[in-house]
Amino acid sequence: MFKDGIIPEELVKDNKHYRPEMEGFTPPLGTYVHICGTDLVRDEKGNFLVLEDNARIPSGVSYVIENRHLMMRAFPDLAEGVQLKDVDDYGRQLMKALTQVAPKGVSDPNVVILSPGVYNAAYFEHVFLAREMGGPLVEGQDLVVRKDRVYMRTTRGLEEVHVIYRRIDDAFLDPKTFRPDSVLGVPGLFDAYRKGNVTLANAVGTGVADDKAVYAYMPRIIKYYLDEEPILSNVPTNICREPEGLKKTLDNLDKLVTKPVGEAGGYGVVVGPKASKRELAELRKKVKADPDNFISQPVVNLSVSPTLVGRNVEPRHVDLRPFALTGRSTWVLPGGLTRVAMKRGSLVVNSSQGGGSKDTWVIG
Repeated sequence: MFKDGIIPEELVKDNKHYRPEMEGFTPPLGTYVHICGTDLVRDEKGNFLVLEDNARIPSGVSYVIENRHLMMRAFPDLAEGVQLKDVDDYGRQLMKALTQVAPKGVSDPNVVILSPGVYNAAYFEHVFLAREMGGPLVEGQDLVVRKDRVYMRTTRGLEEVHVIYRRIDDAFLDPKTFRPDSVLGVPGLFDAYRKGNVTLANAVGTGVADDKAVYAYMPRIIKYYLDEEPILSNVPTNICREPEGLKKTLDNLDKLVTKPVGEAGGYGVVVGPKASKRELAELRKKVKADPDNFISQPVVNLSVSPTLVGRNVEPRHVDLRPFALTGRSTWVLPGGLTRVAMKRGSLVVNSSQGGGSKDTWVIG
């Protein structure tokens, strides 16, 4: 792919999420992204577009299921006579996919969820998924590595662990391999992973696919590997590491949405038409100082949905994050996380920026 000029090699290998420790290693079934959340938007023409990919540690599926439960309890009559697809099967499907990617020779794998702990913003989801999957929720201190195999401490002694659904960033997984100051991970975990004795989901290094500059090359990557055109188009993207993209961005900062390439949760995003002169001046300095760290896109006038705000129903901008699970094959949740920008006129739907969520129906 690099030799054929599909994507610049330095864009991948200089990425902060690139892990050279993964070179020469292929996870079971060649599955790197076991849980994927792709953010979709609909523009003013009614076209669905891919806004970004979340292939590292996508979150939010707990809200999908809980929103459905709340909706059915509060308004059970709304679903009468409607062939509404169920979302309650997610936990079983997730366990099925993770079981399929267990190390070779393991017929009854032990699957656990690895959480940073109670102070993590998504801890509710970690507990929720453990319950839905029927698997143990553990922290780094609950696991230990012996002779390149991972074990869980229990009241009955050590139990071997075969698959870890990790909700911890790469850098904190193993203080022996990555950040030596990490107290969240498990010393020796990465060696056990490299030797095929445990599977990590998602695979280490998948943050490269989250990168918003890499996203711009996805149509070319799809064509290269699959010889197909994407079913859904990307939002047109200016890559600031390229001279033309940088010029377009700097000349139109007040008209574009500018994003740092490696951030998540809506952090660092500047919506040009809604930004102050001071914010635009600060952004210009940042882009000039480190153009590789930025992309820009035209403002997509996201579709709106009726939303209860106080005692009134008002239009609010929304996007959609469907979830796909991959083991031997891929299963897509028949629903998704509809995120809502709760502030009037805002285009930022991220929950970390004050966004809300809605129940999303798929009709059979």
